[in-house]
Parts: sequence; C-alpha cells; structure tokens
Amino acid sequence: MAKAAFVRDKPHINVGTIGHVDHGKTTLTAAITKTLSLKGWANF
Repeated sequence: MAKAAFVRDKPHINVGTIGHVDHGKTTLTAAITKTLSLKGWANF
C-alpha cells in the first residue's frame, strides 16, 4: 500500500531562542508573533 506524497504548501520556520532568565526571550517571541499576525502571516 503506497502512501500519499506529503505536500508542503505553507512556508514555516522554527526559531529557537537561548539566553539567561529575564532577558526578554518571551517578550521577543510575543513581539514577532504579534507582528506576523498583524500582517496575516500567523495566528495570535
């Protein structure tokens, strides 16, 4: 039984953040997501 081919039709990117506690990683991630959602590129 053959499997159907997987079609990637949405661009995506994985972003990893590293850094010390309380240095703004969560704030940066929220700002990026908010900006992308305003452009219609992500759900916020």
